[in-house]
Amino acid sequence: MCGFAGFLSNHFPEHPEPLLQAMGYTILHRGPDDGGQWWDADAGMGLSHRRLAIVDLSAAGHQPMVSACGRFVIAFNGEIYNHLALRRELEHSLPDLFSHGGRESWRGHSDTETLLAAFTAWGIEGALKKCIGMFALACWDRQTRVLTLARDRLGEKPLYYGWQGDTFLFGSELKALRAHPAFSASIDRDALCLLMRHNYIPAPYSIYRGIAKLSPGCFLQVSLQKPELRETCYWSMVDVARAGVASPFNGNPKQAVDQLEQLLKSAVAQQMMADVPLGAFLSGGIDSSTIVALMQAQSERPVKTFTIGFDEAGYNEAVHASAVAKHLGTEHTELYVSPQQAMAVIPLLPSLYCEPFADSSQIPTFLVSQLAKQQVTVSLSGDAGDELFCGYNRYVLANRLWAKLSRLPLGLRQAVAQALTAVAPATWNAMLGPMQSFLPQKLRQTNMGDKLHKGAGVLAVPSVDALYLRLVSHWHDPAQWVLNAKEPATLLTDAESLLDGLDAVQRMMALDTLTYLPDDILTKVDRAAMGVSLETRVPFLDHRVVEFAWQLPQALKLREGVGKWALRQVLYRHVPKNLVERPKMGFGVPIDVWLRGPLRVWADDLLTQDRLKREGYFDPAPIRQKWAEHLSGQRNWSYYLWDVLMFQAWLEQDAASR
Repeated sequence: MCGFAGFLSNHFPEHPEPLLQAMGYTILHRGPDDGGQWWDADAGMGLSHRRLAIVDLSAAGHQPMVSACGRFVIAFNGEIYNHLALRRELEHSLPDLFSHGGRESWRGHSDTETLLAAFTAWGIEGALKKCIGMFALACWDRQTRVLTLARDRLGEKPLYYGWQGDTFLFGSELKALRAHPAFSASIDRDALCLLMRHNYIPAPYSIYRGIAKLSPGCFLQVSLQKPELRETCYWSMVDVARAGVASPFNGNPKQAVDQLEQLLKSAVAQQMMADVPLGAFLSGGIDSSTIVALMQAQSERPVKTFTIGFDEAGYNEAVHASAVAKHLGTEHTELYVSPQQAMAVIPLLPSLYCEPFADSSQIPTFLVSQLAKQQVTVSLSGDAGDELFCGYNRYVLANRLWAKLSRLPLGLRQAVAQALTAVAPATWNAMLGPMQSFLPQKLRQTNMGDKLHKGAGVLAVPSVDALYLRLVSHWHDPAQWVLNAKEPATLLTDAESLLDGLDAVQRMMALDTLTYLPDDILTKVDRAAMGVSLETRVPFLDHRVVEFAWQLPQALKLREGVGKWALRQVLYRHVPKNLVERPKMGFGVPIDVWLRGPLRVWADDLLTQDRLKREGYFDPAPIRQKWAEHLSGQRNWSYYLWDVLMFQAWLEQDAASR
């Protein structure tokens, strides 16, 4: 696992090494073991690389690396899990590529060297299609003077790029691009709207104008002669979803579970490849428990597992993880974190994430990464099980809600919604509060006014896709509150036409895999883990597993309102059902309580009327109103406020670094 940066320019500096070193130094955390630069002043091309040595710890893995034929130069971040199989194929099929024949001609045993040979043999697109792995890369063709940027199929590894004047910049993190003097750092207000809606900025957008994220499964090529940018997909999640639904697995349920287990075992085995200590995150839930169980089944020694615990019962999964670890016989480490320890992470977030990012589970993710790094350099995780096997409650909730709502005329629903929102939440609470005492305890509700207003928004939606967008949104009309901005279109705003042929639940799963998974979950884990120089791997995102998951009929994922049926059956072969079956718990922290208590002064300073007005990004009125209502306990606006606070904290650091 590594990081890289570079630039292509007609105005190449006379002495590029200090600039390339400076760009690389900003991402030192991604690669503390080694660093290198390569440039061709005549071609206007420069590459900088930082290395976290995982496979082939010797100098033979140093980057940027030049291919044996001398044509290609690469800066590579990631892992190619099948690279040894690719080497065998290259040696067998194309012996002329190896001057000494067979294995003797390899300089080392890194996957980077394998990848360069594959580019020489099969071309860049052909090689990418053969790779099983997670990666982002920059490859310079010295013959054609064309730069290729590429990203793995599901978006595990990040890659930013864009023209800034007549200089093309690219890199693993925005801070590396910022180190170049051509970078303009102009904030994109439209992208800020997307942050306010989703708590992240989805690809291809970034917080800066003119800088984009490369989409998963894509590559682009650019040269000084052809500066136009166009992505080409070598693997399409949309096509995989459509193909899987159109040609489903036709075996019986046991055969489906058998095949899923074999695919997962293979993916896990490949991802346990490392020349450094390796472990896994373990929450005790279905997904991480499955990965750890399959790791332990294929390991001769106890797998190192890690979990974070909290004293707040509603946020603590450590007790469940401990039970699973004990059953499997892993070498388990848990750390109970105090609120003070968790809150100490908050000042680090703007630097860790480069652009504003507001999923508050970033805090425990950083803490568990920090814990794991004390013992290992690589950690496997259970991310993506929910998206692939129908695990999120919102899938079932949205489908059931729409089945009932769609029976009523839209005009009637909108009229009822208007009537409900015409009364302030506090007034509803005052009117309905006294009635609570007449209800059984299990039916009593707090903040009924808040719930009625939320329900009104759901009532007024015109389609199931609009309902889903609302369920995954924070601020529902962010362009009203972000000044001089217009919210851009995203995949979520054109779901039905993009994913025709899929039913409503399948569309939700596909959309999450296309957006929420890479831009929230994988971003969160990559930045948190790489912030402490820890590599993370996600076996569920082996593309063979993803393709098979989409072939599974929905009845093998969702049964009697419970998701992940097939995946659960795999897990039950290794772990007793009673150890893992419990209500789904998010990996979060009590931000709502902290904002009213120990974080109040910090938040107050970022949300003052004068400050918001002076900076000029937000209409202060709705933010100040939500802050007042939250502090009073009248409403829980923590999700909304965290979006604003993460932007404000990032903006403060951005301004300081100019």
